[in-house]
Amino acid sequence: MNTPKYSIAVDILLSYWIEMKSLTVISFLGSTLDASKFGPSRWSKWRPNVGLTMHEDLRVDRLIMLHGTPHRRLAEYVAEDIASVSPETSVDMRLLDFKNPWDFEEVFGKLLDFARAELFDPDTQDYLIHITTGTHVAQICLFLLTEARYLPGRLLQTQPKRGAPDPVGTWSVIDLDLSRYDSIATRFAVASSESASFLKSGIETRNAAFNEMIDEIEQVAGRSKAPMLLMGPTGAGKSLLARRIYELKKLKHQIAGPFVEVNCATLKGDSAMSALFGHRKGAFTGAVADRPGLLRSADRGMLFLDEIGELGLDEQAMILRAVEDKRFLPVGADREVVSDFQLSAGTNRDLGEAVSAGDFRDDLYARLNLWTFHLPGLAERREDIEPNLDYELDRYAEREGTAATFNKEARQRYLAFATSADARWPGNFRDLAASVTRMATLSPKGRIDLDCVGAEIARLRRLWSGQVVNQASLVSEVLGDEATQELDLFERVQLEETIRICRVSRSLSEAGRTLFSASRARKSNINDADRLRKYLARFGLEWAQLHLTAA
Repeated sequence: MNTPKYSIAVDILLSYWIEMKSLTVISFLGSTLDASKFGPSRWSKWRPNVGLTMHEDLRVDRLIMLHGTPHRRLAEYVAEDIASVSPETSVDMRLLDFKNPWDFEEVFGKLLDFARAELFDPDTQDYLIHITTGTHVAQICLFLLTEARYLPGRLLQTQPKRGAPDPVGTWSVIDLDLSRYDSIATRFAVASSESASFLKSGIETRNAAFNEMIDEIEQVAGRSKAPMLLMGPTGAGKSLLARRIYELKKLKHQIAGPFVEVNCATLKGDSAMSALFGHRKGAFTGAVADRPGLLRSADRGMLFLDEIGELGLDEQAMILRAVEDKRFLPVGADREVVSDFQLSAGTNRDLGEAVSAGDFRDDLYARLNLWTFHLPGLAERREDIEPNLDYELDRYAEREGTAATFNKEARQRYLAFATSADARWPGNFRDLAASVTRMATLSPKGRIDLDCVGAEIARLRRLWSGQVVNQASLVSEVLGDEATQELDLFERVQLEETIRICRVSRSLSEAGRTLFSASRARKSNINDADRLRKYLARFGLEWAQLHLTAA
């Protein structure tokens, strides 16, 4: 037991001396342990908050002492004694009252509020959370908040020495096993749920698979510094989610630097190296000044490389080394620089296929593929269109300074179209945001009516119809060019949409329900799967063939 405590103490002291950080201790006033009679005899008694400032191997620069109103005089008395034995220690007395100090929910909630309001600075200060004083409930709550990084420090315990009276006592950094406190685990789950809601920007999403993915991302974001790869189509929200992950990490004091985002598709040629890794003055024609580069700018923060699949192989190699070794060589420099950033990346490409084609490094892909999450497009989350509609209306009001709302009939009509198979949403959430902006802008009285919705639906149909003409034909991909040319335009458009629905559906029956929803409502034909199977057979196609093609 002595060796680990000694080793931990040495590590802490070295961190103070090497990094020149000050030390802040957060501690409850001990209403019994810290109390004593006034007089010389008090210096022979061990008092936790006084004793921890008397250690020669533990310099406390600041003590945040939490206490209740009934013990204000005791807190002042203890602060005076600390000042006499450790003038370099600043005592910051904080009033924190509990109606019931044994109520887990109340104590945890008030300590969580304290932690969120405190301006922690882990870059310049070390923090120790003293759990010797206070009720057992308070000690457990401090442990949970420290483990969750709401309190960005380590746990500290002090105790008296055995034998002769000694006012100093001993100290050690410890860990606790609180698995038996199920009620606290339940209460703490509420904070995790709040973090998941934070990642979703407060949107009450209904898609079960998406919600499960967000819950997993919340766990990974809180426990891992490894790169995260966000995959999904353009407009699925990869950039927004990456920023929310960063903000959640910063809220929990896991990250201190900035969020730096770059679309790798815009980095072309020789300028890519300079933009990413920086350059020295005179490194090439036009380099009239030093440039730090994006990786250096993201030091202690997060770097989000959107469309990372567009990077060249040379840039990929340097990114890999920068992630693994935290160092890289700027263009024209003869000395490496250091940048300790966390990496997140986004792509709408299949990086596995890119590796097979030789367009993406397998070692970088392996590094990114530890935590990979696929964001579904809007068409795959139709049940989430309504809550996202409200979110976009709120964003419009915040951005433009004026609110816009639907009347009841207009909202019903828009949602009926937006959630139907007719709504393709090729641009995903960007299409939805643009649609809401148009309707709100064209409703000068702030009330979106049926006429406005009708015009917007017609506009979306025109926009998406034009995109079908320009996109590569799914029919040609499945049937081949010759067979496609033998079809009438009417048949090609109809079959194109049928193939698309089959690809995003989980079963033949689901595809049938989507395609024949209107007739299903009239109960004119309840065997949707058989109806779709016969339609595909006209072209020599089968569901399994289209489903495998989608995979």
